[in-house]
Amino acid sequence: MKTMKKILAFVLTAVMTFAMSVSAFADTNKNYEITINNDATGHTYEAYQILAGDLANDGQTLSNVKWGSGINADGQTAFGAANEYAEKLSKFEDKSADAVNAANEISKYLATPAGTATAPVNGVYKISGLPTGYYLIKDQDNSLEGTNDSYTAFILKIVKSVSVEPKSDTTTVVKKVKDTNDSTAVTSDWQDSADYDIGDVVPFQLTATLANNVNSYDTYKLVFHDTLSAGLTYNADAKIKIDGKDVTESFKASYEGTTLTFASDDVKALGAHNGSKVVVEYTATLNENAIIGSLGNPNKVYLEFSNNPNHNGEGTGKTPEDTVIVFTYKVVVNKVDKDQKPLAGAEFTLYKKLADGKLVELKAAMAESGTTFEFKGLDDGNYVLKETKTPNGYNTIDDIEFTVTAEHEIESDDPRLVSLNGNATTGNIEFTANVEAGSLESAVVNKKGSILPETGGAGRVLIYVMGTILVLGAGVVLVSKKRVK
Repeated sequence: MKTMKKILAFVLTAVMTFAMSVSAFADTNKNYEITINNDATGHTYEAYQILAGDLANDGQTLSNVKWGSGINADGQTAFGAANEYAEKLSKFEDKSADAVNAANEISKYLATPAGTATAPVNGVYKISGLPTGYYLIKDQDNSLEGTNDSYTAFILKIVKSVSVEPKSDTTTVVKKVKDTNDSTAVTSDWQDSADYDIGDVVPFQLTATLANNVNSYDTYKLVFHDTLSAGLTYNADAKIKIDGKDVTESFKASYEGTTLTFASDDVKALGAHNGSKVVVEYTATLNENAIIGSLGNPNKVYLEFSNNPNHNGEGTGKTPEDTVIVFTYKVVVNKVDKDQKPLAGAEFTLYKKLADGKLVELKAAMAESGTTFEFKGLDDGNYVLKETKTPNGYNTIDDIEFTVTAEHEIESDDPRLVSLNGNATTGNIEFTANVEAGSLESAVVNKKGSILPETGGAGRVLIYVMGTILVLGAGVVLVSKKRVK
């Protein structure tokens, strides 16, 4: 009987010991899932098992650590003992500089991924069937070439199913323009639209804000691709700064047709770091090819930038284009008589009135066609229209002073011309506006010479001459009568 009790006790102890063993390592061979939350499409995430091990009953500790299937023999040799490397990785904080550097180093020695995720479902990528261990999660090489996204790589300890949100750091660019009103001498801040006269110099600014992981790259390439409209001519005066430091001479500039580029193979060597701002400022002259009206003269920029800090850093991304628009307008004068019939024989000169009251003749703006006069390439501001030749038998009009006002969106991805108006300050003129055509059109009336001419006019001089003749004639008559008596 005692012998039977001993046997039963032994069996019970063995069963309990086995049960405890199963409890301690119950999850050793269980497979887990990584959920990667990222709304961006186009990624192909790969999971490489760097270290494998058995999971202890605390649910955190890995024992019997060995190299995993995702690292090749050269990597195992380079990093030494698996358990010592595991201890090193366990001390790194998530996404710290040390963790990033470790991920970049491991990327050089990868073998076969344990799983991949390509197509996101509602912004979620999933990699399943992963046993316990340390994993490198990274974007597949060449999968993000030419996109507005950056490759990422991070290390995860997998002892349960986890959910992560990778931070994909990218470089961005914006283009801005300043707007100047010559008649008020007021210049705007940097914005998305402006209007100018043909012949004016237009200032532009390009600002690249570098990614927050630039420091993890060995070198960082940056190229501005800027496209001017045909209505703008680059003045070859660009200045480039990184965080306020002038680096113009270190960038390669080129200008072909309407394409302008500023390139550096390594802005890190010029002092750039995480989040640095690279600013390009230059001017262009609005020329005779400028588009009049609501289409305006668009100018676009995009960036080409390094986007792969993993392995050897090969790969470049491309930002979306950012656009600014320069608008310009025209004034159309139709010469008519009092019956609103076309009247030939007139000539006009248009002047821009500056803030100091000075008048600047706009010679290049005028185009005459019979009785219609077009003054193209004008911006907002004050103008004076003078009739410099009057049709025969008609009176010269008083000078007409008027103001052009325009409203265009100053903060927009696609700026629009909202409104255009012309209002007379002096003289008789009334404009009809066409926003799409960018035109202000009006008839200007000449009246026949029966009306007394202006002071100082040719008609006034003729009156003086005739008066003098009559006075002299009267004197002659009086003298003659006295002689007769």
